[in-house]
Amino acid sequence: QVQLVESGGGLVQAGDSLRLSCAASGRTFSRYAMGWFRQAPEKEREFVGRISWSGYTNYADSVKGRFTISRDTAKNTVYLQMNSLKPEDTAVYYCAAASGSSWSDWGKGTLVTVSS
Repeated sequence: QVQLVESGGGLVQAGDSLRLSCAASGRTFSRYAMGWFRQAPEKEREFVGRISWSGYTNYADSVKGRFTISRDTAKNTVYLQMNSLKPEDTAVYYCAAASGSSWSDWGKGTLVTVSS
């Protein structure tokens, strides 16, 4: 089991930038992927992006070119750098961990609100 805690959410204006962090603790896999998801009010949870154990990243089309995922293995932390934020980015952002193709461990989320 891996415990995940998100932080860095807040209220920003459209066009601003924000950096989210996801700290992992507990027993970790030697090779695992980390992902970011988000859930807007009255919407289903959606995929934002992921980073593999080797550092490969991919993103949803809605955030491609604006968001960047990175990780600091020494700190057991993954980051989501969000630039050029839009009101439609407003959501609770969750991080998740997977040792394979299944997302098995989730954080409780951090709220990002982007004003118009």
